[in-house]
Amino acid sequence: MKKVLLDTNMLMIPGQFGIDIFEEIDKLINENYELVTLSSVISELRKISKKKSKDGRAAKVALELVKHKNIAVISSKNKNVDEEIIKIVDKNTIVATNDIELERILKNKGIKTIYLRSKKFLEY
Repeated sequence: MKKVLLDTNMLMIPGQFGIDIFEEIDKLINENYELVTLSSVISELRKISKKKSKDGRAAKVALELVKHKNIAVISSKNKNVDEEIIKIVDKNTIVATNDIELERILKNKGIKTIYLRSKKFLEY
């Protein structure tokens, strides 16, 4: 089964742009998959959620979605989320991220990515 690994910025999209990333991912992937994220992503979201800003509110929404959507949280030792993602991904993992540099590195490794297009929908 495929895994869709959700990065911090992908989880914040619902709170920032009002886009249902889960519905969008369903439209893109025509096979069974499991949504996962990293414990370091949760730590980043918690840190951002303390800010009194639009990003802080988006991070709070993201943390609630992780709970409500039963997203599996993979324990990660590395505090650098991008480095951890690069280290753990394989051919059965699709990474959902808006980080252009991370996306470039993953594509060079042959890893598929999902990203936000035109602040309106996700693309694969």
